[in-house]
Amino acid sequence: MAVDGEGALEASDVAFLAPELVVEAEGPVLAAPREEGRLAYRFLKRAFDIAFSLCVIIVLLVPSLLLCLAIRIESPGNPIYSQKRVGRIGKSGEVEMFDMYKFRSMHKDADERLADLEDLNEADGPLFKIKDDPRVTRIGRFIRRHSIDELPQFLNCLLGQLSCVGPRPPLPSEVAQYDERATRRLSVKPGLTGYWQVSGRSDTTFDDMVDLDLKYIEECDVAADLKVIARTVVVMFTGKGAC
Repeated sequence: MAVDGEGALEASDVAFLAPELVVEAEGPVLAAPREEGRLAYRFLKRAFDIAFSLCVIIVLLVPSLLLCLAIRIESPGNPIYSQKRVGRIGKSGEVEMFDMYKFRSMHKDADERLADLEDLNEADGPLFKIKDDPRVTRIGRFIRRHSIDELPQFLNCLLGQLSCVGPRPPLPSEVAQYDERATRRLSVKPGLTGYWQVSGRSDTTFDDMVDLDLKYIEECDVAADLKVIARTVVVMFTGKGAC
């Protein structure tokens, strides 16, 4: 999963990206052949997102409050971390941005310390990852390994900013480094989980992630989504590929 201390970005920061993304939107970024016109699939997908998100939020409400308390005790600060992410590019080229939520897994000064760690980046492409990131708290290491830190994103899903399954939403700073092919990831609504998350996550390269996301865009249907969700549950328990 993406590291949650990559730098706080304001909504206005996407302005410098818009011209480049609009150009991409006029070309292959909208080439999602299995997505266009599939109104029944999109309706079922959205209905499932709402119902599943509501169930998860209700079931995990009390455990989430307890986790927030534990996070706050170990590291002072808001236990919920929010970060600006790029959603998708609309047909007219408009760039969708939203605040994505996580349980805070790093110390509250993680963003300020990022510049000191850039030389230690172990990821390729525009991603930033360090396996033994010193900014991560003890509780944070556990919740990141099992993707528990991502659970607040069911609220994003309920609000329609994310889907349960889809490409992970990138940071604006990452999108600024995308080539034409990588920008095609933005042709569909991003998701909580997807092919990348169940295929190794941090053990894969940036190009692998792009390949998997484009494959999902081509193959997405109800059966594929349910299969990904089932595999995600297994990955959460094993912690395989976490960083």
